[in-house]
Amino acid sequence: MSQLSGRSELRKGRKRRLTRRRAIGALTAAVGLTGAAVATNVMLSPAGAAAAWPTPKGTQAVSATIEVSGTYDGGLKRFHGSGELGGDGQDEGQDPIFKLKDGAVLKNVVIGSPAADGIHCAGSCTLQNVWWEDVGEDAATFKGKSASSVYTVYGGGARKASDKVFQFNGAGKLVITKFQVSEFGKLVRSCGNCSTQYKRTIIVNDVDITAPGKSIAGINTNYGDTAALRNIRIHGDSGKKISTCDRFTGNNTGAEPPKTGTGPDGTFCRFTAADITYR
Repeated sequence: MSQLSGRSELRKGRKRRLTRRRAIGALTAAVGLTGAAVATNVMLSPAGAAAAWPTPKGTQAVSATIEVSGTYDGGLKRFHGSGELGGDGQDEGQDPIFKLKDGAVLKNVVIGSPAADGIHCAGSCTLQNVWWEDVGEDAATFKGKSASSVYTVYGGGARKASDKVFQFNGAGKLVITKFQVSEFGKLVRSCGNCSTQYKRTIIVNDVDITAPGKSIAGINTNYGDTAALRNIRIHGDSGKKISTCDRFTGNNTGAEPPKTGTGPDGTFCRFTAADITYR
């Protein structure tokens, strides 16, 4: 190879590396993740594939609920309950590891075991790249009282939820995107018997679900709830035992709500068979 050709190849190599670094930098800025998180974020995975679980960057025991306003970046550290937050059972009324005020953002967090009651959102909130290794009572509970509240779950995943992953007690809209869940009871449930009830909107899009599990969404038709499912990939459920969308008649008395139907109906459970794929 001539000296001129060698210099040309070196320039091309440097240009390719610079282009790649710029692309990664732009992606990092766009989603607001740390460099460590980018390595495992779903956006860098092949289309239609779930992200690899991240390796936590250290561990922090939490004995009193961490209250968040604004943005809290956990740097992919593992947080787990201790002391009064050391429970991991299904008892109602447990305190959370994190409590988010209206408009707060929690990102790049791994919640370990014991997980207490995970995360509470008092109003609109964003959970970005949050991972639950072993769900306690619930992974997250959404409690906003305004019909304009929006709860966003983007990226991340949850394992070992013997009951619910996301408990939707409040009003407004919940949007779950690029999430993954395995070994679970219900991915999201609109509260069936809360003392104060609301109309709730649920959107689940681009999500990987791995059996065993019971249902993707549960809603109350008598309060006008809706659930839209899009681009859902279900793994390891050849018998199709995981319910897609269950309809209930909710109440505000604390009684167990009766189930009235399941599957798409065009009104409350908004999806078609083409929106669900089995792998």
